[in-house]
Amino acid sequence: MDHRTEILDLRGALEALRAEPGQLIETEVEVDPMAELSGVYRYVGAGGTVMRPTRVDGPAMLFKNVKGHPGASVAIGVLASRARVAKLFGCGKEELGRLVRDCAQAPVQPVVTKGPAPAQEVVHLASEPDFDLSRLIPAPTNTPVDAGPYITLGMCYATHPDTGLSDVTIHRMCIQGRDELSIFLQPGSRHIGAMAERATELGRPLPISVSIGVDPAIEVLSCFEPPTTPLGFNELSIAGALRRRPVELVDCVSIAERAIARAEYVIEGEILPGSNNVVEDRNSHTGFAMPEFPGYNGPASRECWLLKVKAVTHRRSPIMQTCIGPSEEHVNMAGIPTEASILGMIDRALPGKVLNCYAHRSGGGKYMAVLQCRKTVHTDEGKQRQAALLAFSAFPELKHVILVDEDVDIFDSDDVLWAMNTRFQGDVDVVTIPGVRCHPLDPSSNPAYSPSIADTGVSTKTIFDCTVPFALKERFRRAPFLELDPEKWLHG
Repeated sequence: MDHRTEILDLRGALEALRAEPGQLIETEVEVDPMAELSGVYRYVGAGGTVMRPTRVDGPAMLFKNVKGHPGASVAIGVLASRARVAKLFGCGKEELGRLVRDCAQAPVQPVVTKGPAPAQEVVHLASEPDFDLSRLIPAPTNTPVDAGPYITLGMCYATHPDTGLSDVTIHRMCIQGRDELSIFLQPGSRHIGAMAERATELGRPLPISVSIGVDPAIEVLSCFEPPTTPLGFNELSIAGALRRRPVELVDCVSIAERAIARAEYVIEGEILPGSNNVVEDRNSHTGFAMPEFPGYNGPASRECWLLKVKAVTHRRSPIMQTCIGPSEEHVNMAGIPTEASILGMIDRALPGKVLNCYAHRSGGGKYMAVLQCRKTVHTDEGKQRQAALLAFSAFPELKHVILVDEDVDIFDSDDVLWAMNTRFQGDVDVVTIPGVRCHPLDPSSNPAYSPSIADTGVSTKTIFDCTVPFALKERFRRAPFLELDPEKWLHG
């Protein structure tokens, strides 16, 4: 199978993983979606910034016996390995950033197909007396203190009330009632948030669909952010470029919006105007939302919007897809588009000077990037730091950039730290930029941490220059070993 062109949906991705030894575990043992499911996967393959012990690059899991949800399954960890994402995208793990950058520059717009689509094989209307989101959707909690059952991998699709341009993004949603979800739209940072604010100004609801269990390309590529994908840029077109065919949409059954036709579940509803005062833990009163990507429990928001559900549609024997907030899945969903954005901006300004970029897992794919730099002439000295400044511009939530030479494997943390230990001096190779807006979920970006921090979310962006000065390159040449193929000794 050509994974790049043949995978169309979650089921196709799982089938591809079944054919790869050690990439998918399927179990019939009953699991409780309330904290137990995530608790199991924490040990199997969560990785990321999850508290140790956890396993990095472990297999995905498919739970086929979910307590309280006969006939449904839950998939987790599909994206929790960079190598696995690369297989599903049809490339090497080192090539993901550049492949995705190229796709963003050659978008293939989605198309609308006639219904009913696979995602609409079964229809439940909220007007039905037995309609209940908690019964219909096996949404897990990550920990015992989560605000409630969360939808963590819902592709939210909506259309701007003025421009008619549509967009897809991922937002956390918590089940609050039989037909109500809270949806967290971080103010000023995401496109659907801007759409909801404009709809409120017009005094009308914002129709929105939430597609769950889709092609992994859609999940990763929907995580692009400005400036690479400005307001009005439909990220589904990047997934279309990757698969070399348009993503198929279908008209919803209860609202004037579209959804991803080959999803496992679709939630249809409206974000109510002026409803951005929903308390996220109003049912549980735990004070927490769910574990966030930096590895800490996020506080329950008091500024969520209310999504009033009109219908739920799904496939027969549907597969719910979920992820653990701080897991390697977040690293890949956030980090690969971050790498593509950074490479795109640097390549335009400094062509050939940065060979590759890795949004490191320790920063959840957002806080830290490692740039592999090349200096070929004396005038290249200093351009590596210019590249770091461009990286901060390409992705404003970035906090730290580590610069290394072309002989360092940026995907090997030991090699990166080796460069820091042998090619770095703290008094000359640190560049700090204080007082810059970064990310509010960094608990150290708070005035309580330091009086130098003016507001929550303000940080000091820092460059760690672990590159050798051009004039000294010969003194820092690594010990050369004989280049050969060891296979005949290993298997001879």
